[in-house]
Amino acid sequence: MISKYVVVLPYDRQWGQDFRQIKNELKNALGDLALRIEHVGSTSVQGLSAKPIIDIDVVIKDYTVFEDVVFALNKIGYRHEGNMGIEGREAFKYDNKDHLKKHHLYVCPQDSAELARHIAFRDHLRRDPEAVREYSMIKEKGAELFPYDIERYIEYKSPFIEKIYREIGI
Repeated sequence: MISKYVVVLPYDRQWGQDFRQIKNELKNALGDLALRIEHVGSTSVQGLSAKPIIDIDVVIKDYTVFEDVVFALNKIGYRHEGNMGIEGREAFKYDNKDHLKKHHLYVCPQDSAELARHIAFRDHLRRDPEAVREYSMIKEKGAELFPYDIERYIEYKSPFIEKIYREIGI
């Protein structure tokens, strides 16, 4: 299946600032509904090559506040897309956010297994420069091999991700 163009870039320090800008907008809208707002995914790991899209997990207490979260996010241009087949992670799309870096926004209850996976994977990479080097090479090669096929790109890097999950006991 042919889909959007896959671009993987060397790590850019600006990604951290991009995250903080998005986080501030989310915090202003969500207030105490968000326990924390986590920068996850490859752009959150210093030195790691990545698709230049910021991945964000908004952590909430539980689903009792979810309706209020959806309402607050809707007011600032986000719409709920459902869990996209992944339990414990609700996806949101947006419009009219040209002032922000392209991003993926997810809302997860604090006890979500998917949230735990995101944090554990990120934190492992942050502590392991050799894994960062290896994963960067895999991602760059995957983008080179499958520039118009995001599914094949994801498939190409999956064995590395699974290896890390095994190492960290997930």
